[in-house]
Amino acid sequence: MSTVLESEEHTALRTAVAALGRRYGRDYLTRVISEGAHPDELWADAAKLGYLGVNLPEEYGGGGGGIAELSIVLEELGAAGSPLLMMVVSPAICGTVIARFGTDAQKRAWLPGLADGSRTMAFGITEPDAGSNSHRITTTARKDPGTGDWLLTGRKVFISGVDIADATLIVGRTEDARTGSLKPCLFIVDRDAPGFQRRPIAMELKAAEKQFELVLDDVRLPADALVGDEDAGLLQLFAGLNPERIMTAAFALGMGRFALARAVEYAKDRTVWKAPIGAHQAIAHPLAQCHVDLELAGLMTRKAAHLYDAGNDVAAGEAANMAKLAAADACVKAVDQAVHTLGGNGLTAEFGLASLIVASRVARIAPVSREMILNYVSHQTLGLPKSY
Repeated sequence: MSTVLESEEHTALRTAVAALGRRYGRDYLTRVISEGAHPDELWADAAKLGYLGVNLPEEYGGGGGGIAELSIVLEELGAAGSPLLMMVVSPAICGTVIARFGTDAQKRAWLPGLADGSRTMAFGITEPDAGSNSHRITTTARKDPGTGDWLLTGRKVFISGVDIADATLIVGRTEDARTGSLKPCLFIVDRDAPGFQRRPIAMELKAAEKQFELVLDDVRLPADALVGDEDAGLLQLFAGLNPERIMTAAFALGMGRFALARAVEYAKDRTVWKAPIGAHQAIAHPLAQCHVDLELAGLMTRKAAHLYDAGNDVAAGEAANMAKLAAADACVKAVDQAVHTLGGNGLTAEFGLASLIVASRVARIAPVSREMILNYVSHQTLGLPKSY
């Protein structure tokens, strides 16, 4: 990735993380997935080097940086073939929300562990009947007037890593006493809380992080399980969703760069006629276009991270959505072209590309579809009327 528009510190961070990534690589991650395990060794080493909590406050053991630095870590690990999906969830979404809006007690309880990797947190927002429409979330929280506890009831789907997380940050809705309407709020739910059940979802996607359906059946939570202000739900929610989009873009960029690098290496060496196949424009031009697309998406990702870290939530929202869309599209194209460049070899386990065909599609679907992003841009940026 070009060093233009990046500081010396960011360039040095890329170099250091890339070196860690090469020590593990795609073969390591493939082995871990085949064993049904998690990349604990890589997670521990990344934590030891301070990469997992690089965005969290220094006073809680973090690096004092921002999403810009954390996205660099994820992208470079992805470019080496060994991304850590839980980085999107644990330090980026949950760590950011708690650091910005959590109580002092919540920060002390969670941020040091999220920063050093000893604790992880999942994030639960998606529901079976809500999909991309977060306004249809039906998981509700009501107060027990006798104790002040919260009672949380609802269902969630496609929640990553719940089996390895110490808790899940759940998006629920509470009733506004003034209007009677429901408003979003966030709650920390411990993994062993009574009434909190999880069921794995069988996926064609081969990843170290499993997906789960969650059932919350009157899960009783203490009053201090609520994160932040009960009346500032949307602000707090998007404080987590914008980093999620930026980190998803970084995840896609890393995957796309990995696939492109494999294809370029193969095209330089593979000779069928008199010259390497990379000498033919039918091979070279599509790969060059993939590089251009990834570079452009990388620029937007860095812009989004800069705006978010500068505290410009509105501008960051627009840029984060566009970065996620651009990076996902560039990733899908790069993976497809890489497989096509290798021909039959692109589908073999040896080159590690075939599994990325499914994985690359994830970035187009999650955490929000490209169609909803285009809706956002058409409505919020262009001022066009809504169609729904």
